[in-house]
Amino acid sequence: MITEANVAVVAVKDGQPVVAGTALPVAAIVHACHERTIDLGLVELAVPGLDRTTLEPILTYCAERRCEADDATCPGCRLRMEKRGIKTFDDFVAQHGEIELEASSLRLRGSGTETLTVQSLEALAMTWAGEEYWFWARRVLRKLRHGIRRARQSGAPPPGAGTTPVFILVRPQLADNIGMVARALANFGLDELRLVSPRDGWPNEKARIAASGANFIVDEARAFPTLKEALGDLNWVAATSARQRDLVKPVLTPEQAVAEVRQRMAEGQRCGIVFGPERNGLETVEIANADAVVMAPVNPNFASLNLAQAVLLVGYEWMKQAGSGTLGRVTAYEEALQPGLRTRGSPPASKEDLIGLFEQIEGELDRLGYFKPPEKRPSMVQNMRTMFTRMGATEQEIRTLRGIVKALVQARRSGRDSP
Repeated sequence: MITEANVAVVAVKDGQPVVAGTALPVAAIVHACHERTIDLGLVELAVPGLDRTTLEPILTYCAERRCEADDATCPGCRLRMEKRGIKTFDDFVAQHGEIELEASSLRLRGSGTETLTVQSLEALAMTWAGEEYWFWARRVLRKLRHGIRRARQSGAPPPGAGTTPVFILVRPQLADNIGMVARALANFGLDELRLVSPRDGWPNEKARIAASGANFIVDEARAFPTLKEALGDLNWVAATSARQRDLVKPVLTPEQAVAEVRQRMAEGQRCGIVFGPERNGLETVEIANADAVVMAPVNPNFASLNLAQAVLLVGYEWMKQAGSGTLGRVTAYEEALQPGLRTRGSPPASKEDLIGLFEQIEGELDRLGYFKPPEKRPSMVQNMRTMFTRMGATEQEIRTLRGIVKALVQARRSGRDSP
């Protein structure tokens, strides 16, 4: 039986995380609570001791992707696909012996042994890469902390509530822009989107198409009739603007705004960033409801940003300050890159290596009578050594350069134009 004292997640059975003492996969819990609401999911799972209290650490495990440290992944999760090196649809098909489609006689054949049956090619195209279970877990966790539990309480939300700030779009004019905002949020690990009176109505299929895979954010986006209702459960809000407003409020850069949000969220506050309509931005009376104004450094003669671009600026600062992002995508077979020169595994050349190259080149140039007049040799050698030192060569590059010099010398000695 699961209790608050002994609840734990361990990686067992085919490398997937399960709840200790039950053999119940974490994926099953996340999926049930996401698809059928928390209460109905708990009823369906019917696990003794699994309730709203013991559910939270299990969801946190998934939401924070702790499975990566345990080298465990869930079937159907995108992390498992990445770990298996499946990057493209072709890779996915190749892993199977045959993929059968219930809606047609079409069969997809690969080089594997497993047979897979799916409803249609469209359904396969939407699901082959796996679902981002950790985002599901974050949404369920947020509902657990701020939904039904919050409705039964009075006063401020509990300490530690909220994992990411809320992004609020006021009267967005195009559903496509909402989708592109969702994509920008997904790029930087943000997933809570609220809409105030979207012009084209909500939900809207155009937004899902424009999201380019960030459908999980679009599907969970909530629409409100007024800004007041959208801000109701938040403690601190910043409003974005490209124009100066005659208001006595702090004016912050995106970097400063994110730092403020992080500090307040660490204290248990719920925070949000508000963005105005594409054409004219927020009205001054709407900004008056915010605690601060966010303005990005831009060209003063062309200050207006696309809606998704504005969100992207804030999202980038969020990820940068979190220190949890990677330079580009990282698969299970790759290591995260660090800023700076990428040497592809070859260590920097030692001074001994460099001096050996210098002496080889200088010896051959002496033999050819290159240093003329002789009194200029010291300065010419100095310039050459400075140039090669500045390039920051690796051991492999030094070996390559020495090989080139040797080949040129041998070709000249044999009377050939090239080696």
